[in-house]
Formats: sequence, C-alpha cells, structure tokens
Amino acid sequence: MDETYYEFGTPADRWDRAKLFFEAKEYVTAARILGGLVEEMPEQVAPRLLLARAYYHAARLTKAEDELREVLERDPVEHYARLMLGRTLERQGRQAEAATHLRLAAALAGEFEPPERTPQDAFRP
Repeated sequence: MDETYYEFGTPADRWDRAKLFFEAKEYVTAARILGGLVEEMPEQVAPRLLLARAYYHAARLTKAEDELREVLERDPVEHYARLMLGRTLERQGRQAEAATHLRLAAALAGEFEPPERTPQDAFRP
C-alpha cells in the first residue's frame, strides 16, 4: 500500500492534519484521514466523534449515525455524541427517534426542565 499524504505520519500527525482539514471545512478530506485513524485505533472515541462530525457536515448522514452509535456503544454518557445523533436523526426525518436522544443529551449535560405540574400534583410529594 502506497503512503499518501492522508496516511503519512504518526497517528498524532494524522490527527492534527484531520483537525486542520475539519476546521477548514474540508469535511470529506478530514473524514478520509479520520477513517484510517479509526481503523487503526478503534477504541479511541475522539477520532470517531470527529469522523461522525465530518460525515454529518458532508451530509453523509447514515455514516454519521453509524459512527455516533459506535461512540455511544463505547461511551454511553458522551452527551455531545447523543446530541449529534439526535440532530442526525432529525435531518433524516426520524423525529420521534431523535427526540429520545435529544432528551438524553440534555439530561446528561445537566439541562433539566422541571416537569409541568397539574392541579392533581398538588397533593403529591
């Protein structure tokens, strides 16, 4: 396998390169670099999360969803991945499924909304 610019260097070099492409809004190129990093180090959550973000911004929503679900499999309390999954599902028109993830993301981030109380609740603790 020939080394190209995308695969060249240490994992740290490629991580830095991927972040530069992501920040430059070159999401497809960032995803190409990050895909290799994720294959090489599947246990690492950060490259996979950035890969999901690159896919999301490149409108590759199924791939973004797959990566986000993998992040949540490894780290179920990663609230940003939960939020992104909700947004990704919304963009796919899956509102009901998205709502669950968005509520979980808010709860994990500490953004609790008190439930509305009804007159019947006045007698409950």
